[in-house]
Amino acid sequence: MLIEQPPFVYRMLYPETIWRIPGKEKTVYLTFDDGPIPEVTPWVLDILDHYDVKATFFCVGDNVARNPHLFEELKRRGHQVGNHTMNHIQGIKFGVSGYLKNVDKADKYIDSIFFRPPHGHMKLAQVRALRHRYRIIMWDVVTRDYSKKLDPELVLENVKKYTRNGSIVVFHDSLKAEKNLRYVLPKAIEWLLENGYRFETLR
Repeated sequence: MLIEQPPFVYRMLYPETIWRIPGKEKTVYLTFDDGPIPEVTPWVLDILDHYDVKATFFCVGDNVARNPHLFEELKRRGHQVGNHTMNHIQGIKFGVSGYLKNVDKADKYIDSIFFRPPHGHMKLAQVRALRHRYRIIMWDVVTRDYSKKLDPELVLENVKKYTRNGSIVVFHDSLKAEKNLRYVLPKAIEWLLENGYRFETLR
């Protein structure tokens, strides 16, 4: 559970970030990290279209630079986009200046008010430097679709077990997550719809 749904104590380490957006209606915010890539992202878009679901994609700047047509397609289909750094770097391994330069480089391609740190790791000084320019989005549920150790059914179970009203749920449109994602995503959307959830993008 410490991974799938971060505890209150961990959330308090980053009090100026957004982990969940509860509302009056049962709402869930699907997010996808690490794309866009041609091997996975188009399939994700088609699945979302099939269920008439909108999501938020936290894009890696280098992938946007390599696949600008996919990035434009994300927006054309009505999805929200966010900054996930230029090179998917971990904040704890960089100084404030170096980290901000990488974020700024990605911003030239992505141009979004939303930011999510790769791996969820940042120094507090980095948070303070970014909070005035971005809405820093963390998560309420990590599906762990990227895990090679988890059976797809267990990934799906993470969605069912931990999702609640206002959950920001993390999937990945990446090669690492592809096998689990292709199995889990349609089943997860169907389960959420059956249980009365509506889908929104971050705003």
